[in-house]
Amino acid sequence: MHVLKIAFAVLLAAFAALPARAAEPARSSAATQFTQDIPNIPGKKFLQLILTYPPGAKSPPHRHAKSAFIYAYVLEGQVRSQVDDAAPKVYGVGEYWHENPGAHHRVSENASATQPAKVVVVMVLDASETVLTTPDPQ
Repeated sequence: MHVLKIAFAVLLAAFAALPARAAEPARSSAATQFTQDIPNIPGKKFLQLILTYPPGAKSPPHRHAKSAFIYAYVLEGQVRSQVDDAAPKVYGVGEYWHENPGAHHRVSENASATQPAKVVVVMVLDASETVLTTPDPQ
């Protein structure tokens, strides 16, 4: 029994000496709400997503599908966005921005560390596109 107590104490000390892991930063998440081929524009589709940002959440810099024209409208909270070389801007409820095909979305984050944010994202893109977002290389 004494040996088990010693082994447990050594194991406990070893775990206590391990460096603490930094908490993973909060990330945004996207849920597809609707997708539909556009009947009067052959080869194009319409896609709607709801992008949810927990407090302090962000997305890494990224690009969307090469053919995607994007319209984003803030439903809840405040979102900081920077597209291409434009200055970063905070958008509140009822405000919107757009991204042209091939745009570089440099900043996409919740502007608040305490309140959630939600954005409806509408994309018009080639029906053949399957990858919607590509993060920048590390």
